[in-house]
Amino acid sequence: MQNPSTEKVGAALGGLDPRKVEALSRRLDLAALVDAASAMSDTQLHALGGMLATQASPRKERPLPAANGDFYDLMSTLSDRQREIAARVRHFMETEVAPIMNGYWSRDEFPQSLIPKLRDLNLTREIWNDDGTRTPDASVTEGIIIMEMCRVDVSTAVFFGVHAGLALASVALGGDERQLKEFMPRLLDLDMVGAFGLTEPEGGSQVSRGLRTTARRDGDSWVLNGEKKWIGNSTFSDVTVIWARDEADDQVKGFLVRRGTPGFEVEKIQGKIALRMVENGHIRLSECRVSEQDRLQRATSFRTTADVLRLTRAGVAWQGVGCAMGAYELALKYAQTREQFGKKIGEFQLIQNHLVHMLGNLTAMQMLCLRLSGMEDAGIMRDEHAALAKVVTAARCRETVALARETFGGNGILLEYGVAKHFCDTEAIYSYEGTNEINTLVVGRAVSGLSAFV
Repeated sequence: MQNPSTEKVGAALGGLDPRKVEALSRRLDLAALVDAASAMSDTQLHALGGMLATQASPRKERPLPAANGDFYDLMSTLSDRQREIAARVRHFMETEVAPIMNGYWSRDEFPQSLIPKLRDLNLTREIWNDDGTRTPDASVTEGIIIMEMCRVDVSTAVFFGVHAGLALASVALGGDERQLKEFMPRLLDLDMVGAFGLTEPEGGSQVSRGLRTTARRDGDSWVLNGEKKWIGNSTFSDVTVIWARDEADDQVKGFLVRRGTPGFEVEKIQGKIALRMVENGHIRLSECRVSEQDRLQRATSFRTTADVLRLTRAGVAWQGVGCAMGAYELALKYAQTREQFGKKIGEFQLIQNHLVHMLGNLTAMQMLCLRLSGMEDAGIMRDEHAALAKVVTAARCRETVALARETFGGNGILLEYGVAKHFCDTEAIYSYEGTNEINTLVVGRAVSGLSAFV
């Protein structure tokens, strides 16, 4: 009479694929294996059968989580209105900008066809009022708009920031009642595109100590001479704010130079590797005559210029957040789908380390900027607060985007995968609105009470 355990083992083996059994016999001593199994109790055989059944059946794929750069649910801290604005901007960026951005980025052009569509979003009026004042939560709202734009394309956010930040703020802070009435509605409705001319060919950070562009009063007009460089939007702007040093009192004054003004020439800067969709211009002013009515009447010193820069610096910090967010989400999606060595690369520990490092940077940046913008809306933000945010976000964005590009391997340098554009654009974020070195010295002076500026 046959041993019951042997009968059970035989029954189990009878259901196996003969070809697999033959292949297994070349690697294992099946006779010894059957003898060992025959000595097992019913409980042990049941456990073995369950294990074999589990291994024989195909593993079910678990649904993977969506790529979400908002790990600490920043959106839950916002108002319903702000969440609606964020959703509106995200939809616009994904449906209108993403499909065309690589082509324009390659051609080094800004898609001006987007301007009417941006006008329909009415985003500037979410930040500014007609009288030049800002809405109560303007800084946080503007930060969320910029983050959502940069998540897809930094150049679009720079266009918006130059227009709705630098140019519009110059009019709001420096214009008189007549100028506010003439320019604000058109700038708010994007019926007029603005640009901001401060940086010069021989000086970026040093312009605070003296502009080379000069202004000379001549009757009812001013005559401007000099050059400006890296001026975004200036190749097609309707009005460009030019900051120049008054030869008479050596003070910095602002001027609204309209398109087509004689003596105002713009050459598009070529050969950039970052923000290629932004059309930066090299402006030459040669006996450019501007009416006294187009001088910003309340901008009588560099203090107004500094106020404009302070107002917009938080927005540049948010650019770093959005750029890092987009790069992280692209890297995560890629890690969830790209396979190497028989499994998804996201299953490798080194790739998960990259993802967590990126997410940690991103989350810290989001919380820092949210607090900064809250301080600005409350009227308690100082220069050093904005400078610290710019230092931290620019550096962490640079690191995050580099890790994202690395996650893609060789595909990371191809424009079609998205991360290469973020990788290039972050270099511009790192350098403008005050280099990281200059902003570091601003913070260092504030915390130590000692100036390290030369």
